[in-house]
Amino acid sequence: MKLLKRMAVVVLASVVAQGAWADKLPLADISGYLNDLKTVQARFTQINDDGTTDTGTVYIKRPGKMRFEYDPPNSALVVASANAVYIADSKSNQQPETYPLRQTPLSIILARNVDLSREKMVVGHDFDGTATVITAQDPENSEYGSIQMKFTDAPVQLRQWVVNDSGGGQTTVILGEMTTGGTLSNRLFNPPSREN
Repeated sequence: MKLLKRMAVVVLASVVAQGAWADKLPLADISGYLNDLKTVQARFTQINDDGTTDTGTVYIKRPGKMRFEYDPPNSALVVASANAVYIADSKSNQQPETYPLRQTPLSIILARNVDLSREKMVVGHDFDGTATVITAQDPENSEYGSIQMKFTDAPVQLRQWVVNDSGGGQTTVILGEMTTGGTLSNRLFNPPSREN
């Protein structure tokens, strides 16, 4: 009887594993989804490396543009545009911090042509029971960190990403309901300045 129970557990585990694998979205489908994604507006919750949380609205205009507007009391504004990432604080008299976009894992989502099948780009491709989880990095510059993205199916939709930066920090962004395919003004993505 014990042997039968063990066999049943093994068979059940095998069926569950096969089902989970079957639910994993192919890389080509995810690349196609990202390439078809032109504009996004969504509420988000951000879990910072120190465990604190922020909320706000994110705007994405592919290729190359992204804007994070944070709710008070966070006075930061993050804009990706013109191949750079700008981090500004409206309460500060300092000029915005600026980094090359290609040195952040967000460049993978914002690329003109996303091809997750590129050699050494995807370092993880799993199914967690509810979503396909892709971990990707710049194949030529893995030292810039990685991004872990979660996609649900039917229809394919980006739900979350985790940026693992070059300094060992981790930032999670969880997306709320997304509005896609609308028109977003290029002015939203103008680099911030002290006067903005």
